[in-house]
Amino acid sequence: MTEHKFKIGQIVYLDAKKSCLRLRMPRGPYKVLRRLPAAKGEFQYVVRSADGSFDHVVRERELREA
Repeated sequence: MTEHKFKIGQIVYLDAKKSCLRLRMPRGPYKVLRRLPAAKGEFQYVVRSADGSFDHVVRERELREA
């Protein structure tokens, strides 16, 4: 397995084409708060919405760079 793609503090967006969460989460941007270990072979992250009111765990493939 490779390393995490995104860094703590990095601004990211949900990739609407790859995210099953796109209907439940605000569009973004999001700030990466924590990098989590891989689950089922894929890294995960804790991200926070720009207004600071929403934290969520997302898979690496659901994110794209700002």
